[in-house]
Amino acid sequence: MATANALAYDEPQVNLGFTSFLDAAPPAGPGLYFEQYFSYYNSDHLNDNNGGKLPLPNQKVDVAVSLSQLLYMSPKKFLGGNIGFTVLLPAILGHSIDDGLNNTVLKGENGVGDVIFGPFLQFGPFVGPNGPTFSHRFELDVSAPTGAYNHSNAVNPGNNFWWVEPYWAGTYWFTPKLTASVRMHYLWNSRNNDPNVSFGPGVTSTQAGQALHANLAIEYQVTPHLRLGVNGYWFQQITDTKANGSDVPGRRERVWAIGPGMMYSFSPEDHLFFNAYFEEGARNRSQGNRFVARYVHHF
Repeated sequence: MATANALAYDEPQVNLGFTSFLDAAPPAGPGLYFEQYFSYYNSDHLNDNNGGKLPLPNQKVDVAVSLSQLLYMSPKKFLGGNIGFTVLLPAILGHSIDDGLNNTVLKGENGVGDVIFGPFLQFGPFVGPNGPTFSHRFELDVSAPTGAYNHSNAVNPGNNFWWVEPYWAGTYWFTPKLTASVRMHYLWNSRNNDPNVSFGPGVTSTQAGQALHANLAIEYQVTPHLRLGVNGYWFQQITDTKANGSDVPGRRERVWAIGPGMMYSFSPEDHLFFNAYFEEGARNRSQGNRFVARYVHHF
């Protein structure tokens, strides 16, 4: 849920690669889940609208992030799907920034981020003669501006605005051992009335543009406990950022990433994920490497 936002970079911190294998298939059915994520992101490319580096002597950003999630899926159903609700709390545990100018341009701080919450409907898994065949989920997530924020910072735990993000996730079993998953998001952002100083004097409000993004993964069950595969993500801003209510062209963000991943199941109730992502094609945002560890426990 964390991306290093720097200078003119407008979009909030969202789920890029934090979820991957068997994304739409709760491993142990209804009940209470706790999920803990740790992510390390490093970048030495802060890109402009053409994909070139910003004019800074150094462009090194390293961020360590924690994300804690509680999720409850009820055995009760609505419209054929299990009703559920989730709450997430991100935090920046540590960061290191070097702009080559004694951090006069790029600054940051650690702290607790914006709380995220939302209801969902879980459908499936649907079972065929050889086992599960398909599972999917609809969810509506909302982020409230509760986290630490400073308009002078390039890296902030909080965003200082609300965002709303519906998504659909699906998992398909090609065979009992081979699966593919996708999670597709639409992102809408509200107004920030204390905008980043990079917008310059006279700007009293900004609104990040709408965006689409997706996580994708394909994996194979090597042993009863171990799954190996490939995972990736994609992000594309689809409307212009606004400043003082007017569109600002040339700031739309995009990036994509791919890398290897694994999932180890200790039991039906406990699962460990490791995923690596190597970004390419970044525009108006950082381009780097992301490493995610995730532990899932079903009570």
